[in-house]
Amino acid sequence: MNVKQLRAFLAVAQCLSFAQAGERLHVSQPALSLTIKALEEDLGGQLLTRTTRNVSLTPEGEALLPLARQLLADWDNTEELLRQRFTLQMGKVSVAAMPSYAGNLLPIALKVFRERYPRVNVAVHDVINEQVVEMVGHRRVELGIGFEPEAGNNLIFTPFYMDRFVAVVPKDSPLAARREVSWEELLRHDFITLQRPSAVRLLLEQDLRSQHGKLSVAFESHQLSTVGRMVANGLGVSAVPSLCIAQMEELGARCIALKGPRIERRIGLMTQADHQLSAAAQGLREVLIECARGQIGQIL
Repeated sequence: MNVKQLRAFLAVAQCLSFAQAGERLHVSQPALSLTIKALEEDLGGQLLTRTTRNVSLTPEGEALLPLARQLLADWDNTEELLRQRFTLQMGKVSVAAMPSYAGNLLPIALKVFRERYPRVNVAVHDVINEQVVEMVGHRRVELGIGFEPEAGNNLIFTPFYMDRFVAVVPKDSPLAARREVSWEELLRHDFITLQRPSAVRLLLEQDLRSQHGKLSVAFESHQLSTVGRMVANGLGVSAVPSLCIAQMEELGARCIALKGPRIERRIGLMTQADHQLSAAAQGLREVLIECARGQIGQIL
């Protein structure tokens, strides 16, 4: 039994006429008769009684009629549901992003996405970079945004831009009037940063170790917003990726350029190499890449 046979049966059962049913379905009477005959053979008995003057349902046909209506309604609803998902009239997509991106640039891209696809739900996981890689790798999310992952983890990385670290100082600090500051000058002050295993913290420790030794930390937090407020309130200084400049300044801190060593790393989009993205994820991926191209000048 297939959908074509059920549609044929339902049309004949409603019209009680092969001629009228054929016109409704745009098929010839002989073709319609063959379809009904095939259905009856598949089910093992007669569904319709045919005479030269009329058509009527057998008891088995009467039993099939409401079931055929429900089956075809479910089939049509399923087709429409999938069609809406493929055309992004509805759907759902999950994305994981490290906090520095999730709290600064991601909302801008999500606004564009929402304007284009208002009925697609987006779940955002604001997690540290290591969890972004893990969630994409284990297919808990379709898209991830973070620092470029190491090779050999079966992820496809689409770079957005090269981000560099900038100094964050209180507005009333003598350093705030400077155009740039050296790491040596910055590290003379109490240093505030994210807790391990944040990729921001690990990058700082790794790149500063050769010239400045072990990073001495006075305050640490899980949230960039807390780091920014600590700096703004005069508890010390920090260093964050440049995409956080707007956020830090909104919190009342001042961002200035850093010189020697230049700590930078590519930020971009991660997807599973062997996973076919859903239509919703493909749509969000396109918007993220499009927005990243327009944001490069603002960041750098």
